[in-house]
Amino acid sequence: MIGNLRRWARGIRRDTLALAYAVRDPRTPWAARILGAAVVAYAVSPIDLVPDFIPVLGYLDDLILLPLGLLLVRRLIPDEVLADARARADASTTRLRSTAGAAVVIMIWLGVAALLVWRFL
Repeated sequence: MIGNLRRWARGIRRDTLALAYAVRDPRTPWAARILGAAVVAYAVSPIDLVPDFIPVLGYLDDLILLPLGLLLVRRLIPDEVLADARARADASTTRLRSTAGAAVVIMIWLGVAALLVWRFL
């Protein structure tokens, strides 16, 4: 079972990198590029939308949102583009990091905080 989880996690990591390559490919439709960029930014952001210290919910966002986002974007990307991006991801040793993704998550949290302050004060 642990081996299956590790393979699944490696597959998610590879698909995230492949998605980052596919988003930059000119053959990828614009809708897939925008949604794919958001999924990649969320996946590699050092800050989660729901912090991991919140019991159960903290890990559910990683276990549910990321795979669903990857699945949705994969359906929007043409098969040949996805195959090229996966081959490139398999050959790559690059690790993704996103300060832009962290900035987006921080902005969402600040917006929610401002909304709560405005609503209750």
